[in-house]
Amino acid sequence: MRRYTHGFSNGHHWLSGRVLLLMVTSSLSLTLAACSQSNTSGSDSQSVQSEPAAIQNVKNNKSAPANAPVNSSSSLLKNVSATVYKDANCGCCKEWVGYAKDNGLSATTHDVADLSVFKDRYGVPQQMRSCHTTVTTDGYVFEGHVPAKHMAQFLENPPVGAIGLAVPSMPVGSPGMEYQGKFMPYKVMQLNKDGTTEVYAAIESPEQQL
Repeated sequence: MRRYTHGFSNGHHWLSGRVLLLMVTSSLSLTLAACSQSNTSGSDSQSVQSEPAAIQNVKNNKSAPANAPVNSSSSLLKNVSATVYKDANCGCCKEWVGYAKDNGLSATTHDVADLSVFKDRYGVPQQMRSCHTTVTTDGYVFEGHVPAKHMAQFLENPPVGAIGLAVPSMPVGSPGMEYQGKFMPYKVMQLNKDGTTEVYAAIESPEQQL
């Protein structure tokens, strides 16, 4: 009986490992496919290697179907101007910029050779980083595929000690990462001046982005 139990245990661990590896691989493939689908040739961005001076961070402080697209036009960001630093070859970055502009954002885009320079400059923690960094004229930072709804809420009433918001990685189904109607729940994280982070909003369904 011991020999049988031991064999079953080893087989169970081996099977669990295979299932976990398959889940991770599938998730990564889905993210890459969504970003690749958005990629298009050409760019309306300006190339930039560095910026003369950093923008100083501020020191003080509707219902929709489940699979509705998140890029519907609105005026949520109509009074907001920002610079977006992105990779020239990233299609999902371009999709997010188009989505933000559809929601009223006045955006100037720059294709940069080394995005980490700008992420370091504006205080985006390593674990919060995504494929593009948006900096408003008043110094707030929005990292990755942040929904316009949450950008507007944040800018209307910035939390004390916060420098911006981030959506780490590239969740499928977030703004600019739409792919075959699929959706992965994700969190919008608040970035604080002291380097800490906290959950600003938990997005469990597509309609929560609207």
